[in-house]
Amino acid sequence: MRRLAAGEQVNEQIDWENVVEEIESVGRSDLRGVKSLLMQALRHDLKAEAWPLSREVPHWRAEARGFRAQAKSDFTESMRTHIDIADLYCIALAGLPEAIDDLPPLPVPHECPVTLDEMLAAAE
Repeated sequence: MRRLAAGEQVNEQIDWENVVEEIESVGRSDLRGVKSLLMQALRHDLKAEAWPLSREVPHWRAEARGFRAQAKSDFTESMRTHIDIADLYCIALAGLPEAIDDLPPLPVPHECPVTLDEMLAAAE
């Protein structure tokens, strides 16, 4: 495509179906990455909330900030309609351990307490 853009004759015909498929594949991969980062940020924030006395809290909070920052960096506005933050929260909640340092978790909200915009803004 770069050669075509430069005016060079490459092929008789471009395989547009393949080009579209490749572009869509990259978009899906980027979206999966952002969703994964957001879910990891939520999980780390949940651990810090559920075990506030753990010596790991500063580490979990730092990790969550890093995941949010990376998600914000990779996020594009076209992803917005494909990201269900409440669903990611449920996945993060389900992935919490039953105990840390032999202590059960303190209660955490069952409903997602943040929006996508709040998650991305918290990366700043």
